[in-house]
Amino acid sequence: MYDKLWLIPLFPFVGFLINGLLGKKIKNEKVIGAIGTLAIFSSFVVSCKYFLQLLEDSNKVHEVVVTSWMSVGQLQVDWGLLLDPLSALMIMNVTGLATLITFYSIGYMHGEEGYFRFFSYLNLFSFAMLMLVLGSNALVMFVGWEGVGLCSYLLIGYYYEKKSASDAGKKAFVVNRVGDFGFLLGLFLLFWSLGQKGVWTIRFTEIAANAHLLENGGLIVTIITLCFFLGATGKSAQIPLYTWLPDAMEGPTPVSALIHAATMVTAGVYMIARMNGLFAMAPDTMMVIAIVGGATALFAATIGLAQNDIKRVLAYSTVSQLGYMFLAMGVGAFTAGIFHLLTHAFFKACLFLGSGSVIHGMHHAYHHAHLDDDPQDMRNMGGLRKKMPITFYTFLFSTLAISGIPFFSAFFSKDEILWWSLSSTRGHWALWLMGALAALMTAFYMFRLVFMTFFGEQKTDARAKDHIPESPLVITLPLMILAALATFGGLMGVPHVLGQYIGHFPNAIENFLAPIFEHTQHLHHIEAHGAAATEFTFMGISVGIAVVGIGLAWLMYCKKPQLPGLIVAKFPALHRAIYNKWYIDEFYDAMVVNPTKKLGTTLWLIFDVRLVDGLVNGVAWVVKGSGRALRYTQTGYTHNYAMSMVAGVVAIIAIYVFN
Repeated sequence: MYDKLWLIPLFPFVGFLINGLLGKKIKNEKVIGAIGTLAIFSSFVVSCKYFLQLLEDSNKVHEVVVTSWMSVGQLQVDWGLLLDPLSALMIMNVTGLATLITFYSIGYMHGEEGYFRFFSYLNLFSFAMLMLVLGSNALVMFVGWEGVGLCSYLLIGYYYEKKSASDAGKKAFVVNRVGDFGFLLGLFLLFWSLGQKGVWTIRFTEIAANAHLLENGGLIVTIITLCFFLGATGKSAQIPLYTWLPDAMEGPTPVSALIHAATMVTAGVYMIARMNGLFAMAPDTMMVIAIVGGATALFAATIGLAQNDIKRVLAYSTVSQLGYMFLAMGVGAFTAGIFHLLTHAFFKACLFLGSGSVIHGMHHAYHHAHLDDDPQDMRNMGGLRKKMPITFYTFLFSTLAISGIPFFSAFFSKDEILWWSLSSTRGHWALWLMGALAALMTAFYMFRLVFMTFFGEQKTDARAKDHIPESPLVITLPLMILAALATFGGLMGVPHVLGQYIGHFPNAIENFLAPIFEHTQHLHHIEAHGAAATEFTFMGISVGIAVVGIGLAWLMYCKKPQLPGLIVAKFPALHRAIYNKWYIDEFYDAMVVNPTKKLGTTLWLIFDVRLVDGLVNGVAWVVKGSGRALRYTQTGYTHNYAMSMVAGVVAIIAIYVFN
């Protein structure tokens, strides 16, 4: 019934091979783009088929073994794929968004050198991400986990001749290796710990079935889950391993939309959800996850307040929204976390692609006017809603969504997380407060971005302002589809307290994911009278917070545009700190990067230069010295050679006589 599941990752891998091996000979951009888009679209079609099939199937968990991989002692590993409600949602998310973004790239990457290389990398990334979410065991997941890390390095550093881009790619690669070390430690310890109980396995279904063999809240399960969480902080850019993601904006904008908004950065969230039974047995780890998630959501939001690069604002917004997802996971709201993962994919992909549309228009205008101004600096924009109406409205709808305005998508998912962070048995008012403050800042800095970019007077150089076009359909069509999803996508998760007042509208995503989380979701029924009223009260508070943030942005950037300058003049040190990202990168450079470089240089001098080179050079010096001494025996004079022969004979006779 599901025996062709392997076709889903196969199609983008074939697209990677065709464009990677033959793209340079094909040369035609439309053909290359069509190959890349059709490859991932084929995966989307197959994903839709199996998703619909799973909806009608009473058995919600299916494993497909493609082939045997390895057998080492007690370790038996297959190339296996797992289709259940969680992976079904993820493959729909990955293939659907990848199709739109790859199609968008046909127009956005037009004229770029290495066009075929970009599309081959996109397809390779899609293959790796699909292996990550479909893997039936932790080792197959880890192959995909490393694959998306590799593709992230390649795509962030796509403009490899640009130093900042190549440095950003290396930074992402190295930081993720730190997290991956934690993932592997957790995997090894989990395999050994379950093995001691007689269960040698790394299959997810067997881990879920046997997690109870480990001591609930014990040291071993806490260490295992903390190691896995370290892996998640690297891949999903959480404190302290978040610094790579903002720098990843050096890659082309479609990369930001696909990898750093919708898919790869959610891998850590997905991994925790996949092993929810294990994490539910480690309350201390869950509390750490909740605190780190809430702190990341708030901390990244503060940095977004003062950034002027349109993509960098969205980058810190991504880090902040990922923090929300981890906050949900930490308080046991696994469904809410996955729900926000999906809605975030809709509106953030649209926002990144919308920023790309703006950059595309600004770059066109500057190129026409022969200017070198920064097309990503919002201080060079303003008034673009009249020039780029489709980009503006799609961007606006997605901004309303991320701000939590009723009834856009994130209104449902973000409010659900805030409610759980307060009312769950693992929640706390401090967690809610961090999330609420982050929501206030999110609404502010996102509408700051909208007002600076699309409203007010046009600040573009006079020579360029009349040459900013709306983007072509190949760019705006994906924007319109994503804006529709950002607007209406939240209806799949209408909370019960609200659904009962609108015709008993069901919470579809909760019902669909119930087989995955029903044993670990710590349902928070408030028995006290007026529970529904309490939830509605906090829902109203969430909306009020968003409205206040939007109002402040309007006041400061539309009504009284002189206010930001006055505030900066009043608090220059605070503004510098926020603008410079609280100097965290500088701190890491001083405390970690530079000492590591210095240590590496010292060890290189000791072991490579003095020991290895010294040994090799010493042998050469001995040979050279011996040769220099022996060359005096080769004078070329016959009488010298005769004298040497006589001396030799005398020496032989003397040895013979005295012995």
